Amino acid sequence: MTLTLRRGVVCLALALAGCSLLFMTLARAERSQHGTLIVSLGGKLSPLSLPRDRAVPVAIRLEGSLRSADGSPLPRVNRVEVGLPKQGVLSTRGLPTCTRRKLIVTSDADALAACGQALVGRGRVDLTVRVPHQAPFAVHTRLLAFNARMGRRRAVLLHAYAVRPPLTVVIPFVISHGSGRFSTTLAANLPVLGRWARVAEFKMVLWRRYSYGGRSRSYLSASCPIPKRFTAGFFSFARIAYKLADGRSVDTAIARGCRAR
Repeated sequence: MTLTLRRGVVCLALALAGCSLLFMTLARAERSQHGTLIVSLGGKLSPLSLPRDRAVPVAIRLEGSLRSADGSPLPRVNRVEVGLPKQGVLSTRGLPTCTRRKLIVTSDADALAACGQALVGRGRVDLTVRVPHQAPFAVHTRLLAFNARMGRRRAVLLHAYAVRPPLTVVIPFVISHGSGRFSTTLAANLPVLGRWARVAEFKMVLWRRYSYGGRSRSYLSASCPIPKRFTAGFFSFARIAYKLADGRSVDTAIARGCRAR
């Protein structure tokens, strides 16, 4: 093997190792610290292999948490915003919708019976509840996401249901579109959680295939629009921002990789 060829093989091996390291790194959650409050966000896109020039159906998984570095009580969250990348497409054309009225005081089974045709995701939310003169306790809720409308605007209704203690919360996330790296935003106000509940952790998968007008459609689609000289790259994948009751705003964002085909 000539010296030039050996150098080429070594360079290729290093490039492949670097690419693997990149995807391993991007698969981890990102954390940002604001005082004693640590905000984390992780997630992934499935599948990773996508066309360069057209959007195809995908699923998005997101998971995040809030925790205190010193063990102090978590702050109350008044508002949360989730940003999704500009490379993605969120489509609801022909997809059935659900209303908040159908979900109030329902179990997750009842919610699916009433609005199953509008289902676009599943997950869970863990809350920490601190009531005065009582020890704090955790509430684990099962989460369902339904396509909806709030007036003329598209929305997602999150139905959180807990068995112990019995609890049903319906949170509307309004969808808006803008510019920048995260051009699709889902935003919700959280006073519905009350004074004592604190968001501790969540996991969520958004995905839905459906038919309309004789065509197969997807709630979420994405492409991998990288230059042709590259087979893999990465992009800004998601951002989460919390507005806290004490006036602070905290956030973090993650990047993820894709492979062009």
